[in-house]
Amino acid sequence: MKKLVVLFSAFVFLAFSQAAFAYRASDFSSDAKIISAINLLEQAGETDVLRNLQKNAVRVSFDDLSAYTYNSSKAYAISTYNRYGTRVIMINSIYKNAPVEQIACLVAHESMHVKRIADLEEEAIATQKEAATWTRLKIASKTYPDTKLTRRLDKLSSMYLASSAGNNIIQNKIATSGFYRSQYGG
Repeated sequence: MKKLVVLFSAFVFLAFSQAAFAYRASDFSSDAKIISAINLLEQAGETDVLRNLQKNAVRVSFDDLSAYTYNSSKAYAISTYNRYGTRVIMINSIYKNAPVEQIACLVAHESMHVKRIADLEEEAIATQKEAATWTRLKIASKTYPDTKLTRRLDKLSSMYLASSAGNNIIQNKIATSGFYRSQYGG
């Protein structure tokens, strides 16, 4: 009888722990490509990304970023709040035809922005997540389009792979970047 109670308790615990993290990709977006990217993140085991999306009730969409950024052609994606106070990730609509692996990397990056106002440390964490995700998701046998986004992801992946515990190249690059320092007041 004792074994049965322990087994039942374990079953209940596992059932509730899975249910606590249950979600549907369509909870985050209505766009088929973004849903595919979120499903890819789940398949890759990116639970921290999915947890952040769920915890912050984030909606993800493709948008024209010209109203949000000075030079919208340079912005890949942004994490912000809509007029109702809901957190949103807006992926630059110029990347709507990018491969799903690349969209997943942009979602992964922006999901790491959890503070109301980002700082250099959070940007470094988000960029490292983007690099790690691309390193994991990039299919070696697949030819990706030669775009600004592909070149960025490949460069980030190279920096990520070249980093060590004592020399985080991505973190160092962001900390010394005039762009990020002016953007985040560092």
